[in-house]
Amino acid sequence: MRTAEKNILISSFVSTVSNGFERFELHPALIRGIRGIGFENPWRIQQETIPAGRAGRDVLGLAQTGTGKTAAFALPLLDRLLKVRRPAPRALVLAPTRELANQIAAEIRTLAKFTRLKTLTVYGGVSTRNQINSLRRHPEIIVGCPGRVLDLLGQRVLHLGYVETLVLDEADHMFDMGFLPDIRKILAAMPERRQNLLFSATMPREIRRLADDLLTDPHVIELAGTAPVATVDHGLYMVGEGRKRVLLEHLLTGDDCDSAIVFTRTKYRARRLANQLSRDGHRAVGLQGSMSQAQRDRAMRGFRARRFNILVATDIAARGIDVSGVSHVINFDVPNTPEAYIHRIGRTGRAEREGIACTFVTGIDRGWVQATERMIGAPIPRRKVVGFEPDVAERPRRPRRPYGHNARGMRPGGGSPNRGRNSNSSGRRRRSYRKRIA
Repeated sequence: MRTAEKNILISSFVSTVSNGFERFELHPALIRGIRGIGFENPWRIQQETIPAGRAGRDVLGLAQTGTGKTAAFALPLLDRLLKVRRPAPRALVLAPTRELANQIAAEIRTLAKFTRLKTLTVYGGVSTRNQINSLRRHPEIIVGCPGRVLDLLGQRVLHLGYVETLVLDEADHMFDMGFLPDIRKILAAMPERRQNLLFSATMPREIRRLADDLLTDPHVIELAGTAPVATVDHGLYMVGEGRKRVLLEHLLTGDDCDSAIVFTRTKYRARRLANQLSRDGHRAVGLQGSMSQAQRDRAMRGFRARRFNILVATDIAARGIDVSGVSHVINFDVPNTPEAYIHRIGRTGRAEREGIACTFVTGIDRGWVQATERMIGAPIPRRKVVGFEPDVAERPRRPRRPYGHNARGMRPGGGSPNRGRNSNSSGRRRRSYRKRIA
């Protein structure tokens, strides 16, 4: 391509970006950051929340994952910080997991690349020494998990008396993880007069109560729904427990599977399945809560850099984690709640790309299927793979009775199974022996 043609394309791209975000009258340094990311036009959640955020209003944003929520609160936050210089820290962003906190901080740093604003990430699982040293550099923005923020407050090395903006991201998940008491303690350490931005994918009662207590005359935008995003083709695969591993291998070796996140119910199953896939020649890595922070960081970096194309994870990766180009999400085990289903399959089909979500269902998962279909208001399509037809699915099994017990759980002689061998029969033998002696 000739130089003149390149210049025309570059100027056209810059013009498109400016026309898309110029309407918000953001700081010129932020427009340069937006161009660096490659954003062309604001998404709906950004269109609805950025003007209110820049005006200093409280915001309650409900939107599905993968719809641009981070930029929706980061851009007005950064724009307000650039207007005037004041003591730091001036903004606090709370997230439920370390991975999400790192991701939010990375996107904020990218948007603020051409400013002098500093961002610090704080979370547990690592030493506090480096975080305390970084706090001495007076970062304007703190992104962290509630537990570590509260810990630093207790050590009196973090002071929130100058915070102007509080952001709660994935607030519903923080309540699921029991962070509400910590959040209330953090709120007590902050000025009463501040801007509050609360973003969530769902609106349970706890979120509504906190929103009523926290937000003052908020600008509310509700884009979240209980149905999966339209770009995700999702379905159920009826399969017996013993056949899950073979079906997983069949899907992972398909021509349309470029990269996949495989969700399991427990940390043990995630670790074991990742090891099994690695031994079978796949570029797989595990991600679960018992790993050290360094191991979790290496796993996420490797998956994002495509050194691994399969991530076997528990639900710590179900919320907020944004990895471009994930073609498949496979629920090796069904999630614990119907709501978690929406978040899991939301790891694919992001940024208006298409994705595929597959859920393995055994006979004992029928109750979960019914509850999930009631939540989304539609049946989940059933998929068939040759050799894995529904008639091979396991049915719910009754608990196995101890050997030698009847249907009521009693021994044939009437004795309780919990009384042991020397209960009734031994007593009868002892009495008959005493009669013979007499």
